[in-house]
Amino acid sequence: MLMRSQEPNAVHRRRREIGFSLLEMAVVLAISIIMSVVSVISLIPLLNQQHVTNAYNTTLAAMRQARDNAISQRASYSVTFSNTVAPNTITVALASAVFQGDQNTVIYQLPSDVKFYAASAIASTTAPDSTAAQPTMGTGAHAIDFGYTGSGGAGGQSTVYFCPDGSAQTTSTCAGAGNWDDGVVYIANPLNLLSSRAVDLWGATGRIHGWRLYSTGGSSYQWIRQ
Repeated sequence: MLMRSQEPNAVHRRRREIGFSLLEMAVVLAISIIMSVVSVISLIPLLNQQHVTNAYNTTLAAMRQARDNAISQRASYSVTFSNTVAPNTITVALASAVFQGDQNTVIYQLPSDVKFYAASAIASTTAPDSTAAQPTMGTGAHAIDFGYTGSGGAGGQSTVYFCPDGSAQTTSTCAGAGNWDDGVVYIANPLNLLSSRAVDLWGATGRIHGWRLYSTGGSSYQWIRQ
């Protein structure tokens, strides 16, 4: 009787010593890999959207910093946007600086998957701070679209000059009325239309606003101020 009672315990101990079988480990590993892949895939859209948000915030910060510097230092500061290099850049510089590497020059880079980009779908959408009757900020045909002035500037410019009075103008001489620089820059992940953001500028006051594109149904869209 004693031997019978000890035999099941011995078998149980041997099974515990063996541990998981190779098949069980493979199943657990496969489940773990599948869960990891699903988690990563679900996070990709969030990461992409965060990249656009970071680029948008960087653009706002660069323009506001240039304006603040111009006012506090009583000097003209330029902000130049470039979508011809990868990644796209924003260069803030003291307009009287001799070299690009001067200490008053700062170059910001956008995330590699985000660009100054105006999708063709927004060309028919009224630009931020514009009306159909008065397209002050252009038509959405250019990703970087500054240079609209009272003296007939047609836009499409990539550099803005902030002046000591807080205004934004088309040249570093800050000549005043007629040279105030209105415009807008568009930011987006080119693969996602509704990731589109915009930052616009009213030259006379140097006022800067941010916008986001929303769908209004079908192929219609609208800019909403953020």
